[in-house]
Amino acid sequence: MDIPSGILLACSLCLLPGFGNSFNIDTKRPQIIAGSRESFFGYTVQQHDIGGKKWLVVGAPYESNGQQKTGDVYKCPVLSDNHGNCTKLNLGRVTLSNVSERKDNMRLGLSLATNPRDSSFLACSPLWSHECGSSYYTTGMCSRVNSNFRFSRTVAPALQRCQTYMDIIIVLDGSNSIYPWVEVQHFLINILKKFYIGPGQIQVGVVQYGEDVVHEFHLNDYRSVQDVVAAASHIEQRGGTETRTAYGIEFARSEAFRKGGRKGAKRVMIVITDGESHDSPDLEKVIEDSERDNVTRYAVAVLGYYNRRGINPEAFLNEIKFIASDPDDKHFFNVTDEAALKDIVDALGERIFSLEGTNKNEISFGLEMSQTGFSSHVVEDGILLGAVGAYDWNGAVLKETSSGKVIPLRESYLQEFPEELKNHGAYLGYTVSSVVSTKHERIYVVILFTMHSNRNLTIHQALKGEQIGSYYGSEINSLDVNGDGVTDVLLVAAPMFFSEGRERGKVYVYSLHGSLFVPSGALVDLQSYQNSRFGSCIAAVPDLNQDSYNDLVVGAPLEDEHQGAIYVFLGFQETILKKYKQRIAAADLAPGLMYFGCSIHGQLDLNEDGLVDLAVGSLGNAVVLWSRSVVQINASLRFEPPKINIFTKDCKRNGKEATCMRAFVCFTALFLSAHFQTASVGKDPNSCLAQVSSPMENPTFGMESVMVFARGLRMREETRRTHPGARRSSRVHPPLWCHSRLSLPRPSLWVLVDVLPKKHPQDKSHFIPHLPPGLSSPGICLSMLQVTGMSPRWDRRGRARPVF
Repeated sequence: MDIPSGILLACSLCLLPGFGNSFNIDTKRPQIIAGSRESFFGYTVQQHDIGGKKWLVVGAPYESNGQQKTGDVYKCPVLSDNHGNCTKLNLGRVTLSNVSERKDNMRLGLSLATNPRDSSFLACSPLWSHECGSSYYTTGMCSRVNSNFRFSRTVAPALQRCQTYMDIIIVLDGSNSIYPWVEVQHFLINILKKFYIGPGQIQVGVVQYGEDVVHEFHLNDYRSVQDVVAAASHIEQRGGTETRTAYGIEFARSEAFRKGGRKGAKRVMIVITDGESHDSPDLEKVIEDSERDNVTRYAVAVLGYYNRRGINPEAFLNEIKFIASDPDDKHFFNVTDEAALKDIVDALGERIFSLEGTNKNEISFGLEMSQTGFSSHVVEDGILLGAVGAYDWNGAVLKETSSGKVIPLRESYLQEFPEELKNHGAYLGYTVSSVVSTKHERIYVVILFTMHSNRNLTIHQALKGEQIGSYYGSEINSLDVNGDGVTDVLLVAAPMFFSEGRERGKVYVYSLHGSLFVPSGALVDLQSYQNSRFGSCIAAVPDLNQDSYNDLVVGAPLEDEHQGAIYVFLGFQETILKKYKQRIAAADLAPGLMYFGCSIHGQLDLNEDGLVDLAVGSLGNAVVLWSRSVVQINASLRFEPPKINIFTKDCKRNGKEATCMRAFVCFTALFLSAHFQTASVGKDPNSCLAQVSSPMENPTFGMESVMVFARGLRMREETRRTHPGARRSSRVHPPLWCHSRLSLPRPSLWVLVDVLPKKHPQDKSHFIPHLPPGLSSPGICLSMLQVTGMSPRWDRRGRARPVF
C-alpha cells in the first residue's frame, strides 16, 4: 500500500458516556413523608433550618381542628427514621380576641413563606373571615411563627374595624312615673336583639336613674346577644320621686363609658325618659361635655305620663330635642306611651347602624373581601401579601413591615392600571414575587410596580398574556442566574395554555434589558402532555449542577393522569436554557403519588453534603429529593515518543518488524462541589482496589467516597490485559493498522453520588505527528486507538448493574 508523504496520528478517548445521559437529582432514594390526603397535606412545602437541624414545613389547608376545617401546618424532621413523624403546629386554634371570627374553611396553609434571616415563617389563611353586622368579611389573615415553631403574632393588614364597632350605653329612666315597666323592659330586650354584640362589634352597658344612678351592667360584662338579653330580662324598676336626667347622662359619660370602654369605639348613648328633668339647669354643661367626648346621643320621649294626665308636653319635647344630637330628625324619637316603644325599635336600630355613613345595600367593596394571604412573599423590609379580592376583586398587593402596614389606595390602582385591567375581577395579587433592578429598587409584580410609603404606586411595566383562559400570571418567579445580585429573568406561568390541540401549559421567560423585561422565549414540556398544568409551580433554586449558575424547577402536577412531574431547567450566563435537563415523574419515585409538583421549594442543604436538595409537595405527601455531586472526569493522553516515523521499525510484533509507541492514559476525578474534595484521589491504586460503594452501604449520600480502580488496558480481540498492579498510566503497543477498541474493565467509577456535568467534554483527543525523513510538514493518517468507559446502571431496588 502506498503511504502518504506525511501522517497525523489521532487518538480519541471517550469519557464515560453512560454518565453523560443522566442528571444529578437522585430519583432512586427519595424520602417520602406521608400525611393525610383528606387534609391535602403537601399542598405547600417549605424547607426550614433551625440551629442546623433541618425540617420541612408542610401546609394542609383542609386539616380539621375540632369541628372546624381550619387547615393547619406541620413540621416534619428531615432524615428521620420515621418518615411520618410530623407534628401539627395547631395554628388553626389561634384566635383573634377582638373580632367575631369565622375560621371554618379558612384554608390555613394555602400559602407559606419562610424568612431565612431569622428562621421564621408565615402561614396564611386567605379565607379567614369575621362578622360585621349581618355580613361576613373575608379579609384573610396570616400567622407568623418564630424560629422554635411557636406562634408569634397575627398579620392581618386588611382587617378593619367594623361599622358596628360601638360602645352603647342605654340610660333608662326608672322613676315612679314610668308605667308599666314591663313595656320598657320589652323595648330594651327588643333593641338589644337588634345589636350585633360580640368582639370587635357592639358592647352594651345599661344604667338606670331616678333620684340616683346605678350600673345595671358594664360594657364588657357580656359578649353575646344571648347573655345581654338574659341580663336585661332581670332588670327591675328602681323607682324614685325625681327624674334627674342630667345626672344620669353625666354618669353615663364620665363613668359608664370608662368601665369596659374601648379606644376608638364609636360612643353612643340612648336616653329614654318620660318627663322633664329635675336638674335641667345642669343639662347645658352636661351636653357640652358629651359633645366634647364625641358621644352620639339618641333621645326617646315617652309621652304616656303627659297623655294620661292631659298635660301639654311641649317643654318636655324641647328638652329631649336638646339632649339629642343634631340633626333632630335622625336622633330624636317620641312615642305616645310605653307600649309604643316597640314601634321605634327598627327605626332606632337602622339609624344607629348608619352612623359611619355606610349604606348597608352598597355593593362596592374596599378591603372587606380581600382574601389577604392568597399569596405571600418575604422581602428585605417586610412581607408582601396578595389580596385578590380587594377593591371589588380587582385585587391588590399589601405590605406588612416592622413599622406598620402599607395599603395602596384604590385610586392608585384605578389611575395607574392599564385600561384592560380596570375591569371587575382582575385578581391582582394571585401570586406575588419581587425583582431587584440595577438601581436596587424592589419592584413588585404581577404588574411591575414600586410601592411607596404614602400608599401610592408607580407602575413600571405591564406584561400581557397571549391567550384568554391560560391563567397567565397565576405563578411568577424571578431568578438571578449568575448570582450578581441583579435579577436576570422573570418567569411568568400560564399553566392552562392551549396549543397543538392540548392544554399543555407554558412558562414565559422575560430577560431584563435596562429597566424593562423583554420576551425571551418560553419553557414547555416537550412531550406535550394533555392537561399537565405545566407551570402550576415555579421554584428558583440555587445552583443544582455546580456550574455556578442558579437553576429553575417547574411543576406539572396533573401530568401522567394526575400523578404529576417536575422539570429541571439549568441557568446559563444570564438566562435559562429552554430545554429541560431532567424530568422527574411521580411514577418513577413511588406508587400512589398524586399531584406531585403542586409545590416546590429548594433553598437548603438538607443532609449536609454541601448540595441543595428539593422538597416537592403532592396530595398527602411531601417528597425530599437529594442532589448528587457532579464529578468532572478529566483525561490526559501522552505518547512516547511524541513524534514517530513509520519507516523506522524499532520493535517486533508477532514476529514482524513494526513501528511502536507507548500510550499513557490518565484519569482524574474532580468533584465540582468543594464539600467532596479529598486527597484520596491521589492514593496508590493498589490501596483502593477493595473499595466498592453501593446505595445500601452509603445511605446518607454525604460520606466522602472517591473510588480509584487500577486496571490495565486490554485488547478485546486478544482478551489480554496488563499486570493487575499496573499504575494509572497503562502501556499498550497496538499496531498502526489495528482497528481494536480498547476498554477499561468495570467498574470505572462506581459511586452513587457521582454524575458527569452536562456541558463537560465527552471525549479527549491527542494528535501525534509523523515526520518522514526530509519532510517539514506532516501528512495525515488515522489511528483507531480508543479508550471508553461506561457507568453502572441501577435497578429500582438500588442494586448496581454494571454496563460494559
